[in-house]
Amino acid sequence: MSVLDELARLHTTNPTVITVGMFDGVHKGHQYLMGCLKEAAARQGFASGVITFTNHPRSVMRPDVRVPLLTTPEDRLRLISEQGVDLVVPLSFTPDLSYLRAREFVELLRETLNMRGLVVGPDFAFGYQREGTAELLTQLGKEMDFTMEVVKPVKFEDRIVSSTAVRACVQGGEMEDASWMLTRPFILAGFVVEGDQRGRQIGFPTANVDIEPSIITPADGIYATWTQADGKTYASATNIGFRPTFGGGGRQVETHLFDYSGDLYNARIRVAFARKLRDEVKFNGVDDLVKQLHEDVAQAKVVLAENESMLPSGW
Repeated sequence: MSVLDELARLHTTNPTVITVGMFDGVHKGHQYLMGCLKEAAARQGFASGVITFTNHPRSVMRPDVRVPLLTTPEDRLRLISEQGVDLVVPLSFTPDLSYLRAREFVELLRETLNMRGLVVGPDFAFGYQREGTAELLTQLGKEMDFTMEVVKPVKFEDRIVSSTAVRACVQGGEMEDASWMLTRPFILAGFVVEGDQRGRQIGFPTANVDIEPSIITPADGIYATWTQADGKTYASATNIGFRPTFGGGGRQVETHLFDYSGDLYNARIRVAFARKLRDEVKFNGVDDLVKQLHEDVAQAKVVLAENESMLPSGW
C-alpha cells in the first residue's frame, strides 16, 4: 500500500495541526510535544493529529542494524491516544516514503489530512536524506500557508529525554531513571512458555516469558517488578539472564509472582520494572541460591511497597 493510500484511508476535511515521528516509548518529551500540539490546534480551532510510524525508519534505511524498541505498535497507538489528541495516524515507513522529498510529503499531508499546522521537536527532520529540517519546513509553511512550531526539549538532569536515552537506561538496568522519563515503569509483555521447572523444585516457581523479539530487554539481573496476570496485579521478582548456577543456557526472562498459585502456561502477562536489585551471579550451590532468593523477595517487597504509586491506573 502506498503512502497516499495509507493516508487517504484517514482522509479528513477538518483542518488539522500535525506532528510526525516514531514516538517510541511515548516518553515525557513526546508527551510535552503532544501537549504543545493540542494547544496549537486549540488556538486555531483545528483538530490535533499524530502520525506515528509503525516500524522504525532505521529498519528500512539500515536493515542490517537492529533497533530494539520500547513499545509494540499496538501499545504505542494506545499510549498516544491516551494523550488526548483527536487523530492518531499509523503509517508504514517504506522505501518509497524514504525517497519522498520534504515538499512532497508536506503536500500529501495538506491533501489528505488538510494540515494547517506542524509541531515538531528541535532535532526533527523528515524527507529524503532528512532534508525536511525545521528551517526548511518553516520556509515551506510560509509558501504553503501552514504554521510551524518547534518545541524545546525536555531534560532529565543533564540529558535530553529521548527514546535513545530511555533505551540506554533500560539496557543499563537503570529502571528508576527510565521510569522518570517514561512517566511509568518500563513494561515487558509476552506469553508464558514451559521451562525446566527448576524454580518450582527449589520453592520459587517462575513464569518464563516469551518476549516479543523486537522489544528491548533490561540488563541481566534481578528486579523488583509487578506482574499482571489473570486480570490482577501481583508483586513479583524477575530474573533476566542465563541462570549460571544451573549451568547456563539461553537468555531468559523469568518472573516469580508472590502469593500466586495457578497455571499461567500460554497466558499473556505483563511485567513492570521498578528497580534492579542485583546482578545475576553464579552461586556455589542451590542452598546459597535459595538463601539469596529469600533475601531478594524480601527486598523486592519493600521496594514495591515504596513505589506503588509508579504504576499507572489500569495498566
